[in-house]
Amino acid sequence: MTGKIGRRGFVAGAGLLLSAPRIGLAAPARPKVQIVTNHGTITVEIAADKAPITAHNFLRYVDGHAYDGGQFYRASRDLGAPKKGTIVGRPNDKFHPFPPIPHESTTKTGLRHVTGAISLGRFEPGTATSNFFICASDEPYLDAHPGEKGDNLGYAVFGHVASGMAVMKKILAMPTDGVPKSPDMKGQILTHPVKITTARRAAT
Repeated sequence: MTGKIGRRGFVAGAGLLLSAPRIGLAAPARPKVQIVTNHGTITVEIAADKAPITAHNFLRYVDGHAYDGGQFYRASRDLGAPKKGTIVGRPNDKFHPFPPIPHESTTKTGLRHVTGAISLGRFEPGTATSNFFICASDEPYLDAHPGEKGDNLGYAVFGHVASGMAVMKKILAMPTDGVPKSPDMKGQILTHPVKITTARRAAT
């Protein structure tokens, strides 16, 4: 057990691979989304100009109120560095996911899994839907690494935290005695998941 999340560890959701969401040409290049939880608010700036497919996918879940009643359910702390790692969020259980989207790798977008990055979970490339994660620290192993064996495409960063990193780190530090669905999640499931009250675009 490394303490880090394996490449197949972020639950992305089910569905068939279909076309990418339409991109609104009039949309702001960097809209912001406020994720309100029962422990505070995390505001993320969405890099729609760098990762248009992934960004607009996240925004259609936000606009559909999919994350209202959802939760941050997982906190993966780096081995030997409890203040570093990631937290994972998901929509409410009643929201049926949209079809998966094509994968926008970090080599394509130029975005990286640095402190505050928000990225989309997946299984195989092209399976990502609604689950997302936020980095409390630089996590370069989650970037694409062309030339490595196997699935080397990493995850798709689509923005970064504009405010609320203290809230994010508070969630990361919470007890993780929850029951995992797979062995690689052992010690990462929050004992008491953090409720997402709402996720809305911030007023511009």
